[in-house]
Amino acid sequence: MTVVPEPAPVARPVRIGLLGCADIARRRTLPALLREPGAELVAVAARDPDRAKLFAGEFGGEAVPDYRSLLAFPDLDAVYIALPAGLHHEWTLRALRGGRHALVEKPLTTRYRDTAELLDLAQDCGLTLTENLTFLRHGLHATVARLVDSGEIGQLRSVHGVFGFPPLHPGDVRYQPHLGGGALLDAGVYPLSVAGLFLGPDLQVVAATRTDDPEHGVDVAGSVLLATPDGRTAQLDFGFQHAYRCEYTLWGSTGSIVVDRAFTPPASRRPTVRLTRHDEPSDLVLPEDDQVAATLREFVTAVRAGREVPGRASQSRALARLVDQVRGRARSLRPGEPVRLGGHEPTRRYG
Repeated sequence: MTVVPEPAPVARPVRIGLLGCADIARRRTLPALLREPGAELVAVAARDPDRAKLFAGEFGGEAVPDYRSLLAFPDLDAVYIALPAGLHHEWTLRALRGGRHALVEKPLTTRYRDTAELLDLAQDCGLTLTENLTFLRHGLHATVARLVDSGEIGQLRSVHGVFGFPPLHPGDVRYQPHLGGGALLDAGVYPLSVAGLFLGPDLQVVAATRTDDPEHGVDVAGSVLLATPDGRTAQLDFGFQHAYRCEYTLWGSTGSIVVDRAFTPPASRRPTVRLTRHDEPSDLVLPEDDQVAATLREFVTAVRAGREVPGRASQSRALARLVDQVRGRARSLRPGEPVRLGGHEPTRRYG
């Protein structure tokens, strides 16, 4: 039986260790962490010790030899895990068992049962476990939710979500299946999260397709149709073989809402929401917001308070459940192979 140390109350800045020197940490998370007065980066670990030293030189903290050394770092309160998705479960489990709070890059894990295990353990130990799906903390989505709740577009009928971008560098970790690569886990979690945000937790997968890359052995695109028990739907597309798109549309009985740059808006950008009511469009320009900084503030506040942020764990569970369902239901499309529709011979070829 594993005995987990009781987390100590944190009054000073939350002492955070970086586990994995990913590009997202360098570009977005660590610059925001340096601006967060409630947090302090104290240690850095990477697979490549020289990369850890570079990160420590740029952002502060001590470069340590390996991941285990980081988890044993003195007076460490929390870890930010920026490893490939396929390593999240192992190292988050180690962190929680060691009494460390954890902020983990999305997706929290690659399978529902692993996500549920970690969330249950964090709850049992009184630890904060946060999935770093930062767009959920941007203020524009709360504004959109208020518009929907106030009846600005009538009854919400469907959600359309898209997130895609051009092919990655051939050596990118997202092309490596053993490390949790693929478009569903990297890009698909964004529109899936939007569907859950506005249609609730009872979504079921009606149909799904995925485009597989035989060279790398991962999915590089996908489409999903979801439905609620009362008949509302979500149509979602994602991948990394596309021109860049990052948006969602809420379609109601009397109007619609379109949100562009929905998932990765720069902190300096004033988001624009296109609201159409009774065929009359208008643009709402909203204040700037830094979703990465907001996520860090939320995490630090939860660590200091010793309690989880209401609703976040259930969001992560629902997302992991949907990802498993999509993976299980998706029909594979391979470039150059016949597409069989309704059991008949195809009239065209994909690719």
